[in-house]
Amino acid sequence: MQAESRIGALWQQRMDALKEYDIVRDGNVFRAGLVGSCVFSSEYDRARTLLSELIDRYDGVEFDTLFPGREIENDGGSCIALESRHSLTPATIDYGRLAQEMLSDLTLVHGVGEVSERQLKTRGYHTIADLLGHPKFRYAARQVLERLTRADPADVIDLVGNRHTKSHPFALGTAGSFEPGDYVFLDIETLGLFSRPIILFGVGTIEQSCLVVRQYLLRDISEEAAALFATAEQCSGQRPALVTFNGKAFDLPYVQDRLAYYGLGAIPRIPHFDILHFSRRRWKGQFPSCRLSTLESAVLGVARADDVPGQMVPEFYETYQRTQNCGPLVPIVGHNRQDVVSLARLFFYLLGETCGCR
Repeated sequence: MQAESRIGALWQQRMDALKEYDIVRDGNVFRAGLVGSCVFSSEYDRARTLLSELIDRYDGVEFDTLFPGREIENDGGSCIALESRHSLTPATIDYGRLAQEMLSDLTLVHGVGEVSERQLKTRGYHTIADLLGHPKFRYAARQVLERLTRADPADVIDLVGNRHTKSHPFALGTAGSFEPGDYVFLDIETLGLFSRPIILFGVGTIEQSCLVVRQYLLRDISEEAAALFATAEQCSGQRPALVTFNGKAFDLPYVQDRLAYYGLGAIPRIPHFDILHFSRRRWKGQFPSCRLSTLESAVLGVARADDVPGQMVPEFYETYQRTQNCGPLVPIVGHNRQDVVSLARLFFYLLGETCGCR
């Protein structure tokens, strides 16, 4: 389409201005915390060396040889879909334990704080059900019990968020009401931080006890609409729960913005579990940062090789576009795939801690 060709040409012209990060000296954690997006100097040097090596290694290699994917066509056009399978063991959920812990938390009832909870429990009100006989809190207790009985995850998340925080373990525990096949794990790679094309979408689902990662890769910027449409279909089907890492602030709004740009509708509002918030609550102060790469190394024991920092993805993609050498795409695809796998593993790790069988 002519419009898509113009989009691709315009973005090719603007690639030189894509850098949106600062290079920070290794160990300068304070400086890294002040800038919005940064790459440590050692990461930067390794990435630049890797880029040169990839250009040499994959010189003359055809795209289809390097990425044997499946061509898909939809209302947005066409793009390539890559698929991989990974072993994964979902957490075994103890629904009864979580329900009992929530029913024992009197502070979920409006008007009951930590001090009054202790006082009420010394007087024999040990559960929210017990408060049905309390002259002051019986009506508020009944409302909470009705919401918990309905077991609407979005409603329970709102209840917990209003009385505690959105990152409270009870909010994560509501994910236990879904079947493993209900989750959609989403991670994207973009050409910048704001209103720039998404060049790779990683979508993970659990099928036959495996994590299936489908990646919609843009061979050219003009294929973004097709990849967006395919991703939106994955998030709008039968699976009702979205799982991301910093997706509430970045991935989902970014995808919604790009869908609106092309007039492709929107991903419907479904329960969304952003693992960054739960991770910060769980490991705050234990590690240098709560980056996904930090947590996958410290918690999951994953060590990446030949990785590209997410902030440098635009430079690698620009090199591919400019030279038509597919080598720079290799670490982008690998980085995105590992992000989806680590996201899923970290999600079930936290879910197992929160409401797994002991």
